[in-house]
Amino acid sequence: MARRFKTVDYERSGQQTLTIDECVPADHLARFVVAIIALLDLSAIEAQYAPVGGEAYAPAMLLALLLYGYATGTFSSRRIEKATYEVIPMRFLAGGWHPDHSTIAQFRKDFLAEIQELFVQVLVVAHELGYLHLGRISLDGSKIHADASKSKAVSYGYLPKLEQRLQTEVAALLALGEQADQHDRPAGLDIEAELAFRQERLLNLAQARAVLEARAQERDEAEQAAYEAKVREREEKAQRTGRKPGGRAPQPPEPGPRDKDQYNFTDPDSRIMKNSTNGGFDQHYNVQAAVDQDSLFIARKVPDVVAHTLSNHPVDTAEALPTVDAIPAALGRPPAAALDHGYFSPTNIQGLESRGIDPYIATGREPHQRNWTEFFAASPEPPAADASPIVKMAYKLRTDIGKAIYRLRKCTVEPVIGIIKEVLGFRQFSLRGLVAAAGEWGLVCLAWNLKRLHTLMGA
Repeated sequence: MARRFKTVDYERSGQQTLTIDECVPADHLARFVVAIIALLDLSAIEAQYAPVGGEAYAPAMLLALLLYGYATGTFSSRRIEKATYEVIPMRFLAGGWHPDHSTIAQFRKDFLAEIQELFVQVLVVAHELGYLHLGRISLDGSKIHADASKSKAVSYGYLPKLEQRLQTEVAALLALGEQADQHDRPAGLDIEAELAFRQERLLNLAQARAVLEARAQERDEAEQAAYEAKVREREEKAQRTGRKPGGRAPQPPEPGPRDKDQYNFTDPDSRIMKNSTNGGFDQHYNVQAAVDQDSLFIARKVPDVVAHTLSNHPVDTAEALPTVDAIPAALGRPPAAALDHGYFSPTNIQGLESRGIDPYIATGREPHQRNWTEFFAASPEPPAADASPIVKMAYKLRTDIGKAIYRLRKCTVEPVIGIIKEVLGFRQFSLRGLVAAAGEWGLVCLAWNLKRLHTLMGA
């Protein structure tokens, strides 16, 4: 006897009738987004609409589409538009309307600053509901691909060759234009248009040179500070041990731009950074997140200074203090912060301590496999009062409280960034430029916090 199967009559299946209430229950994320937006003050957005004109889509509805989209991994305005036809929660949020992708994209672009202020309001709501009591935080950074292609970049070493070639072409075009006999010109050649095109490119190359030289000066200052810190550390170690430290002595950095320094014409603010996944290099921004260790909320806002939450610096050292300063004042100051080795510097230690935050910063890369004796070793002796910052910090991390606080970093901020990149799929910005990219990262963090609050309230 043949096995019987439950089959589908697709003609009848297409004629099914159902209500959105059946598909979007009361505890659904889409309804939660609507409920939270109803608690927010959107007057700053609404005030920017002109008093005259046709009926505009309500800001609350467009905001709900964006937040739900980012919270569920739909970042493209075109996909959000398509979802208002095909995805039932999106149809619920749109209320039967179907705003086109250009309207959604323009809303996101025009009101990035106002949306960042909503970030603080959501944190305050979570605080008042009792789900966020700012305690110890964990900081981490990650590279997110910029909306730019490596092929649209030029290196500092190749700039002179390009400039020389364009100047040669300009000279040839000028000479051709001065000839009395125009019959020797190629058919359809517009000398003025060709000259304007090359002169514009020369101006762009001059701008690229200026930007790369300014970046090189910024890098020189950072590398010189790091070099001096290493020299002081070796001198302190030599005085402490009475003998010359082993290993190569630190070498002073070479100032000035380097031939491989690159400028991207598509998104000039983005920079070439190393990929953590494949070891290659690509156009990226460096995003930062300060995560509360208890609730896993991203407890920082997007302030007026863009570099506080997102930068084009390949390393994290200079990002710790601005990220901590971006935590809303309404939440107070965290008592302690755990940071990985990329943030270690005496400046960051002093800066966090001056803000009343006890820092726990790794002094080196952790091995993948630790010997069991390290876990059961006796508590170390406290360092001398005049010990270097790295020795004092290494001691703090070996204490019981230091181990406990730093160990939580791996199960707080790292999973948050991992979920944003791997589960939600946010691996590339849709907007270009430092200001716009920082605003979009704030939108991602706001969507994460909404999703997290929904999870906590459901639990």
